Amino acid sequence: MADIQVLTIDGPSGSGKGTVAQLIAKDLGWHYLDSGAIYRVLAQAAIKHSVDLADEQKLAVIAQDLDIVFSLADNSLKVMLEGEDVTTLIRSEKAGNAASKVAVLPAVRSALLERQHAFRQLPGLVTDGRDMGTVVFPDAAYKVFLTASAEVRADRRYKQLKEKGIESNLSDLVIEISERDIRDSERTVAPLKPADDALILDSTAMGIDTVFERVRALCADAY
Repeated sequence: MADIQVLTIDGPSGSGKGTVAQLIAKDLGWHYLDSGAIYRVLAQAAIKHSVDLADEQKLAVIAQDLDIVFSLADNSLKVMLEGEDVTTLIRSEKAGNAASKVAVLPAVRSALLERQHAFRQLPGLVTDGRDMGTVVFPDAAYKVFLTASAEVRADRRYKQLKEKGIESNLSDLVIEISERDIRDSERTVAPLKPADDALILDSTAMGIDTVFERVRALCADAY
């Protein structure tokens, strides 16, 4: 498995890492893993099966048999949980905060680690998340840490939610994103931080096309 190339794109919510990762995955023809979606789906599965988000052991059991399927089609990602399309449901800020809560639990992270490793298949894997380059795939050939200001990320999220018909408040999004940044950066298990060998990109004043070209240049020898 170690000889299968991996590109990890880590960063906080709203930095654009998912969009860039999907574009690169399609460009390379590699498999794709949205690690953040796994935690969002797990939180949704817990809610669906009436399991408390603080019950670490029960969450770990659910994680071991989590029925999740990713598919990239029509320039968008579809996420299935137990045969149900939860793509839109798991993208709400409520779902994101729930995912952030379960992600700090060691037993849950351990249970999902092997599931994530299983996505590493030929011809290669592009994955985005918060600890892909530091914990899950520390031996990845290519690593990126993508960030942006909380205000810019909140505005991007606001527009995304609006396009999907989901009501939200921009001021509340700034607060929620800032709080999540603090929680994710200060957690003892796999805190949000760049890998020592990652390319750090700040997309605050950078368009998605520019970010794409910078990442594409990083893994140019994979083409």
